[in-house]
Amino acid sequence: MLNVDGTRYQDIELLDYLTTSPCVQIQSYQDIFGNWCSRLMAPPGTFTLATRGVFLDSGKKDPVFPAAYQHAVEDLPSDTFVFLLGSRYCDTDLLSEEAWRLFGNSKTGWARVQAICDYVHQHVVFGYEHAQSTRTASQTLAEGHGVCRDFTHLAISFCRCMNIPARYCTGYLSDIGEPEPHPPGDFAAWMEVFLANRWWVFDPRNNQRRIARFLIGRGRDAADVPLIQTFGDHSLTKFTVWTNISK
Repeated sequence: MLNVDGTRYQDIELLDYLTTSPCVQIQSYQDIFGNWCSRLMAPPGTFTLATRGVFLDSGKKDPVFPAAYQHAVEDLPSDTFVFLLGSRYCDTDLLSEEAWRLFGNSKTGWARVQAICDYVHQHVVFGYEHAQSTRTASQTLAEGHGVCRDFTHLAISFCRCMNIPARYCTGYLSDIGEPEPHPPGDFAAWMEVFLANRWWVFDPRNNQRRIARFLIGRGRDAADVPLIQTFGDHSLTKFTVWTNISK
């Protein structure tokens, strides 16, 4: 799952075809969340996956709408309900009481989601050395450290506990407009929440509006949008991600 989401197709300058070395047959399909996936059989030995695309971007930061209101549960569209439920990494059953203790008296809507992002951003320390594929949201809260997916899982869980639909997003995030030196390139995780009849981007890891955010996939949590899902032994030998301005 490495291609930019279809919502960006109108911005294509150079389509980001998935290529492999050695070359193998690739089958593509959409999963239950509408994400574009590629399926292939990797041969033994060194195997390379690559994609490169050029997309137009407005240069504007993620939109802000402080007046966005929170829906009563009975007024939510039925297709948002799955994003209120607990999931593999978002163990809402363990976090509900704490969520209401922390945010039960906060203003509803946009302000409540921002309060959740502020808390997660301040409570969790970021570090690649803290990466752990099995860490749940409740463990992130208890341990106080993690990577961007952990920040996102915790914020999503708190939102769901407060009856705000929230879904996990993964994709490319540029450092355009950010002060240098820029950190090494990587994929990014953020979330979308349903307020005022639409989905809005929030980023508890960075906790600020950013420029040139390119979605790859959405799901209940990271288990739904693995960048690579393998069914056999493998060892990652090199990993390079970059997003920059093409002139």
